Amino acid sequence: MARETAESRRASIARRPSTWVRVDKPLALIVPVYNEGENFPRLLAEVERDVPRPFTLLVVYDFDEDTTVPVATAAAEPRPWLRLARNRHGRGVVGAIRTGFDEVGEGPALVVMADLSDDLRIVPRMMELYNEGHRIVCPSRYMKGGSQEGGPWLKRTLSRLAGVSLRLLARFPTHDATNNFRLYDAALVREMGIESTGGFELALELTAKAFRRGVPIAETPTTWRDRTAGESRFRLMKWLPRYLYWYGYALSPRRAPRGAR
Repeated sequence: MARETAESRRASIARRPSTWVRVDKPLALIVPVYNEGENFPRLLAEVERDVPRPFTLLVVYDFDEDTTVPVATAAAEPRPWLRLARNRHGRGVVGAIRTGFDEVGEGPALVVMADLSDDLRIVPRMMELYNEGHRIVCPSRYMKGGSQEGGPWLKRTLSRLAGVSLRLLARFPTHDATNNFRLYDAALVREMGIESTGGFELALELTAKAFRRGVPIAETPTTWRDRTAGESRFRLMKWLPRYLYWYGYALSPRRAPRGAR
């Protein structure tokens, strides 16, 4: 019964017209963390160097003993735009990101990994695309001008295959379907809802839902860098069935997207 309810809700979302009035709010960065105390000072330096002001930064953690918490708490004292929130939706990256969207209100929200893999130098371009009316902006490793440095071979290969095949088979509006470094309109995310329970399939879920609905989506090239410190929590084989589910959803019959770029 729960599955039928979820399916009917997604069908209802896909039928709704894409209407949007841009809310003039500063960019909110949502950063899920898991023992990123070593990486966090460098992430903060990149944010302050590359992200245009004004912005807010929300660090979402699972447990009080996380090594990120004391480092981020100390950093927040002279920075009123930086704050912390504890995950309220169950441990893991999906719960942390859901908590982040609960906290940030309306306007543009950028999901950023704390492992220094994301190139924040492209944030100004992402904001330009958002302000032009695109409600999701997807940095892409696999379009012209994008690249990837390091990472497990199998993960890289499957990720590229998913993005490129969706682009060819369904005219999906990004070559990089699985990159979680992504800018969303927060109101759109809350309207569509988050169903993911595994992990990083979340980006594919939200983009596929918006695509099926005809929401304007843009992409821009990026360079992804593998982490040099800390431990990745990416679990490919555990999460693969959920990736495949949303991959199939993106391939399903739909209305033609409007404003995809």
